[in-house]
Amino acid sequence: MTEPTRRFVLIAGSANLDFVVRASHVPAPGETVLGRELHTFPGGKGANQAIACARAGGAATRMLLALGEDAYAEPIERSLRDAGVELLIHRSREHATGTAFICVSDEGENAITVAPGANATLRGEDLPELNEVSHLLLQLESPLDAVETWARRARAAGVRVVLNAAPARALPASLLDCVDLLIVNEGELAAITGIANDLDAALARVGVANVVVTLGARGCRARFDGEYLQQPAFTVQALDTTAAGDTFCGTLVAALAAGAAFADALRRACAASALACTRLGAQTSVPAQNEVLALLHTAVAQAVVGGACAPTPSGQNAMI
Repeated sequence: MTEPTRRFVLIAGSANLDFVVRASHVPAPGETVLGRELHTFPGGKGANQAIACARAGGAATRMLLALGEDAYAEPIERSLRDAGVELLIHRSREHATGTAFICVSDEGENAITVAPGANATLRGEDLPELNEVSHLLLQLESPLDAVETWARRARAAGVRVVLNAAPARALPASLLDCVDLLIVNEGELAAITGIANDLDAALARVGVANVVVTLGARGCRARFDGEYLQQPAFTVQALDTTAAGDTFCGTLVAALAAGAAFADALRRACAASALACTRLGAQTSVPAQNEVLALLHTAVAQAVVGGACAPTPSGQNAMI
């Protein structure tokens, strides 16, 4: 029997409608801040990553998600379909579509509260057949037992499992044993390893073959096939960092599914996440493939002229 062609990236995870308000700063505990304009955007970590994967090009993208039977579901579906994502939707009559409430400061920082709604209804048995799937991308806004079941099924089927361990939480070894690539930020890495101030020691402790830690304005660092790689951030004027990490994850997996070398995939993911910081909203901020390639081309040209890959003096580094 011939081996099935692996031509899809499958994202299984959350989809929300985001309510975003801009304010001078993110409120401290007990503080009331007068915001300005309010906007709604399709979001959710899983859906954001699916959009990023589809727009990055190189691999067809599918998504398993759960939505309610309400008005909030329609803009989420429309955004995903418009990006070219094939949808596998589980409908919930008892639960509303997931929502997130986001305050974005004038400095581009954010604070997010999520009401999972229908996202909490996804179960392990909801994962579709994986015959044509090359990579399965997961996050932690879905029930943890479902995430572990999905990872275990994918590992058994020969699918590469990528886990973005966000939001941060303790993870069982039985889940990490099924993961081929773990993507975390510094706080999430510290939560998993118990090591807060030594990146390489933390990367070495994670019981996963390959790990990427995103570092905000410092780019990202990775342990891949036993080697350590550092990718600097790109310089942009940050407006809203809401979907930068999700853009990084989706773009990275798309590049790997297309056969890119790991270092090249990291560079492309950092460029895409930098561009995402320059726009308001989650999925609306995810760049198209041609925009990412243009930024990469500009960065190479600047490096040639300047004799180095240092950021330009103006603007600020991307937050991931």
